[in-house]
Amino acid sequence: MRKRNYKGRCTKKTLPKCQDVCRTYDALQEVYAEVLSQSEDIKEFRCNVYLEGLKEGDYTSDFVCTKQDGSIMVRECVYRSRLTKPMNYKLLEASREYWRHRGVLDWGIIINAEK
Repeated sequence: MRKRNYKGRCTKKTLPKCQDVCRTYDALQEVYAEVLSQSEDIKEFRCNVYLEGLKEGDYTSDFVCTKQDGSIMVRECVYRSRLTKPMNYKLLEASREYWRHRGVLDWGIIINAEK
């Protein structure tokens, strides 16, 4: 999750399954966008989808995907070192609840590998 108008380093790519130009803000997002683009289970995906009306503020979900069977899957990318930070936990829980209230049960977190 990121603030809606995040001003950090942005990499823009055109990927076959991404509905728009795919904007990634870190290496973890960039790698996962490639994984989604190559996955046969995924029909299409959107990056940095605005969570409208979120009481925590203006934030976006990292990836909202439509699977081949038409179901929706949401993934948030988080670095392992930031998982235990209270604000990150609060935002991830807010995202999970936001999507659950919209009928999306396939919600998950993508975490970088341990070293």
